[in-house]
Amino acid sequence: MTTVADFGGTGRYADLDGPVHWVDFGGPQDGPRIVLVHGLGGSHLNWALLAPLLAKRAQVSAVDLAGHGLTHPEGRQTTVAANTALLGRFIDEVVGEPVVLIGNSMGGMISLLHTAGRPDHVRGLVLVDPALPMVLGTRPDPTMLSTFFLYAVPGLGERFLAKSRAVPARRQVDRVLELVCADPAVIPEELKQASEHLIGRRAEVGGLDAAFLAAARSTVLTTSKRGACYAAMAKVRVPVFLMSGDRDRLVNVAAARYVARRHPHWRYDEFAGVGHVPQMEIPEVVAERVLEWMDANRLGRAVG
Repeated sequence: MTTVADFGGTGRYADLDGPVHWVDFGGPQDGPRIVLVHGLGGSHLNWALLAPLLAKRAQVSAVDLAGHGLTHPEGRQTTVAANTALLGRFIDEVVGEPVVLIGNSMGGMISLLHTAGRPDHVRGLVLVDPALPMVLGTRPDPTMLSTFFLYAVPGLGERFLAKSRAVPARRQVDRVLELVCADPAVIPEELKQASEHLIGRRAEVGGLDAAFLAAARSTVLTTSKRGACYAAMAKVRVPVFLMSGDRDRLVNVAAARYVARRHPHWRYDEFAGVGHVPQMEIPEVVAERVLEWMDANRLGRAVG
């Protein structure tokens, strides 16, 4: 049975108005603190390949947002706003010092909003294919568009998720990887097995479908508010590293290019032949570039 421990992490829980699961990937005691924030439907496992590489130089933690991974809903809201607040409490009460935030997809938007609202919490921000407003004139991927349409319609979303869960865990994993990766074959078998195991652990948890749909609908609503998203970006004063795969089916690369043009002082890297989760598809490249960027911005050392 493959678990997160096989990737160098130790699972822990914090009481933040209910149990919140996070994974400690370790790192040098005198290193900077990095907090990793997954995307919609994801978990700490989305960082299992990248985190050990970053932990050679930094203290690395990955948090499961409410309704995701092993942080069960338990009556908590799972909207973008609610999970942004949860991230703030995690940094305050668990980490206890300013961090470098690295967020993917929905987690990228949450990390951006948190940085804009709590600049005292964040030393640097890395956005890995973050959820962004759609650029007018671009065509969304048909599979992505139809899937999020189903999520948005009351009743249809619930039936769609129930049908999706009716297939074996391995098929569920494969379907997700087919959507988020340019080439799912690059994902190691050990990570696929760990993802199957996590699905099994979540199978008997109540309220997960409602929690997921609330998060999905909130993510779409948040990114549709273009003015508010761009205003949040304009408030960020820390170093920012934006990266995107040019074969991302969920967030068209045109959105990242547009944001990069609006913020020429941000670093922008684009990966050819890579999809929505570069940290899983090319973890070595992402780690090397993040650590290089941290060094260039004097973030490669602990606070104090």
